[in-house]
Amino acid sequence: MHYTLHQLQIFLKIAEKQSITKASEELHLTQPAVSIQLRNFQDQFPIPLTEVIGRKLYITDFGKEIAIAAGRILEEVKEIGYMTMAYQGQLSGILKISVVSTGKYVMPYFLSDFLKKHEGIDLVLDVTNKAQVLETLEKNTVDFSLVSVLPTNMQIEKTELMENQLYLVGNTEKRFKNKMYDKSIFTELPLIYREPGSGTRHTMEKFIEKNNLPVRKKMELTSNEAVKQAVLAGLGYSIMPLIGIRNELGAGRLQIIPVKGFPIKTNWNLIWLKNKKFSLAANAFLEHLKVEKDMIIENNFEGFSNDLVT
Repeated sequence: MHYTLHQLQIFLKIAEKQSITKASEELHLTQPAVSIQLRNFQDQFPIPLTEVIGRKLYITDFGKEIAIAAGRILEEVKEIGYMTMAYQGQLSGILKISVVSTGKYVMPYFLSDFLKKHEGIDLVLDVTNKAQVLETLEKNTVDFSLVSVLPTNMQIEKTELMENQLYLVGNTEKRFKNKMYDKSIFTELPLIYREPGSGTRHTMEKFIEKNNLPVRKKMELTSNEAVKQAVLAGLGYSIMPLIGIRNELGAGRLQIIPVKGFPIKTNWNLIWLKNKKFSLAANAFLEHLKVEKDMIIENNFEGFSNDLVT
């Protein structure tokens, strides 16, 4: 057999996506190039790796076993690269972080300079909902997780990154003339919720319960982006993190409705399992945050809330 690492990479991606089209898009190759490499790879095995039923591509049981082996081989190749860089004095490895959906507006700023400085480090950043973020942390498949609401059912350690402010927001079809509204305004405004388990939903419901607000629940949606688009379309109002809507506020597409008791304030926390044994890459990232955190906040977030709210 004379298959190449390139063929292994292509077949693994086809197996993951179960589609030559999607695999070619992710690998930035043409479909004919991917098809040729798949055919050349298949020619080295007497058993089919794939089959087409109708117009859909399926991976055979044998193909699935080959894909698992290909994944292991490619991981070993990565490790060889990391070891080579380590012997050359370069920090290398994989940094794995899971982030709640709104955290995607925060985490890249804390990673940017670190990754530029250490080009040998590969980042795996998983942006998902809070329940899945905590599941990856509990299973110890990530180094860190970014959350705004701390879990209560596992032992963790944390470092606070920055403040998280939430406001009542709507689109700009209706203008709110008062300088400050009483909380009774919630009787007039249909509210759009995040899904159960969301950190934003938890903070929102805790505030509503604490203040005994008579809210009108309009709908619930499964991501911050979906809520934002619904608010922009005029389907209702929502309580949203400022960090996720600053572009729309700056462009005049959304407005903050001034209500007594707002903003609701929480903190973005980077968390990890207590007594976790860090890789060199993970430990270096924590040290980077200790030194650079305040400067990152000053350069990218300082004062933006005042500019958008006033």
